Amino acid sequence: MGGSATHLAERSGNHGTLGRPLKKGLFVLRLKMPSGYKIPAHNHPTYEGATVISGNFHIGMGDKLDEKKAIELTAGGYAEAPAKMDHYGWTSSSSVVQIHGQGPFGITYVNPADDPSKK
Repeated sequence: MGGSATHLAERSGNHGTLGRPLKKGLFVLRLKMPSGYKIPAHNHPTYEGATVISGNFHIGMGDKLDEKKAIELTAGGYAEAPAKMDHYGWTSSSSVVQIHGQGPFGITYVNPADDPSKK
């Protein structure tokens, strides 16, 4: 599997968790990201739900980050991605996004060179 959910949380400024994303069971993870933070196209082995707590988070579906094919979510906005669906995201302001799902959770980047755990 590509980079872990734990690695993404560490790089973006983990703001708190409930449960353990890499273990079986439900989890909640909050990611605090600066303006301009980009998450390249990736997918997960399980469902992912994302709720914007604050800021502006853009999300799109597909195998390449494309700013023209995404939607912008603001505080209270929600998106979900089924297991194995390629998607990407970025922030246009400092943002907190809550991720929830069913573990074991993982991240597989469409382009392995985008995996930050390999850098």
